[in-house]
Amino acid sequence: MELLKLLRLVVAVLLSSTATPEAYVRPLPRKNLDLGGGFRWPWDSKTNSQPQQVHISLAGEKHMRVSWITDDKNSPSYVEYGKSPGIYDLVAEGDFTSYSYMLYSSGKIHHTVIGPLEYNTVYYYRCGGQGPEFKLKTPPAQFPITFAVAGDLGQTGWTESTLDHIDQCKHHVYLLPGDLSYADYMQHLWDSFGKLVEPLASSRPWMVTEGNHEEENIPLLKDGFVSYNSRWKMPFEESGSTSNLYYSFEVAGVHIVMLGSYADYDEWSEQYRWLKADLSKVDRKRTPWLVVLFHVPWYNSNKAHQGEGDAMKAAMESLLYAASVDLVIAGHVHAYERSKRVYDGRPDPCGAVHITIGDGGNREGLAHRYINPQPNWSEFREASFGHGELTMVNSTHAYWSWHRNDDDESVKADDFWITSLVSSRCVDDKSHELRSMLMTP
Repeated sequence: MELLKLLRLVVAVLLSSTATPEAYVRPLPRKNLDLGGGFRWPWDSKTNSQPQQVHISLAGEKHMRVSWITDDKNSPSYVEYGKSPGIYDLVAEGDFTSYSYMLYSSGKIHHTVIGPLEYNTVYYYRCGGQGPEFKLKTPPAQFPITFAVAGDLGQTGWTESTLDHIDQCKHHVYLLPGDLSYADYMQHLWDSFGKLVEPLASSRPWMVTEGNHEEENIPLLKDGFVSYNSRWKMPFEESGSTSNLYYSFEVAGVHIVMLGSYADYDEWSEQYRWLKADLSKVDRKRTPWLVVLFHVPWYNSNKAHQGEGDAMKAAMESLLYAASVDLVIAGHVHAYERSKRVYDGRPDPCGAVHITIGDGGNREGLAHRYINPQPNWSEFREASFGHGELTMVNSTHAYWSWHRNDDDESVKADDFWITSLVSSRCVDDKSHELRSMLMTP
């Protein structure tokens, strides 16, 4: 016990340059979880028709996509559902896919869209006509709505702690700005990750975008995102996108854009054209809040990953500024940071608040070293594992809080109120600029 106290004291001294607002001794790292992902050889004849790795995502207005995996390649792709336990008066048929990756062969990956569903309602469902019953709750139709937020999850003891804290948060939707499983070519780790998150991901929609750890490219042999795209299908088609790597959705007065840091993003790219088209359709009377997520942060005062987001920022920040985006959330850097409203490197009352939250629990550990002095656009920063909670209270005010993992307790370490830009003069002042920019070929 005395040795542990000494180690924590040494860690605290070494990390004193992270510019935290208060003295805090960070707990030691935790090991990777052993969840029995189940490596699968192509000739493995053992099959199981039971649904596993069940997760849900929003799939257009009043619809939800249910995704799961079975070992049995003959297992059907339908979902039975209803409002009472064990009573399924509705059924929806879906589709399926699978993939191979070197010596690994995936199970049958099912994706089935159910709906129309009522808002703020509990549904019970079963996948493929057998296996356990699951329960989900649909988001509300209007404010208030709460999002849980954490990026760079991985599969460590800290991941487990973060997920436990998110489970305690009364959220409606979970937002994950990239780096899910940290499989890194080891495909069985995608299976173990699916099992790890199933209790949460089967009950509330998980909306994710890709990070660098999803890019498992083997030149001339394998597309970089075959595992991610096969397993985590998002509503890209429903939002007019041609790629699962970027899409948008609306929920309870919030328009959320999920961009791809690892898809082409210059002004001649398909993603750039799609983003312009998507922003041009946003109705701020219907969705007064506009939020954007991607993996690599544009504003980062941590020494880790310095400058990696600069090219995407140069290409797209003016679009987000013209559209009066309220909040930008990123991951990648394994720490937490919140900016003031900022644009073009300077505080700007009509710019977005940028939050970096790549601290979900990944195996690579925390990024402790910050640039000093702290830039004038940076409001709060700390290298700790944790999660965020974002509540849109009404059309004009939202509340953000960040909760560090203090051992196994969730401790609120940063919070602030944000006023929507639509309630200020910014949207009106930039309306001509927006129309001009979005109409330019």
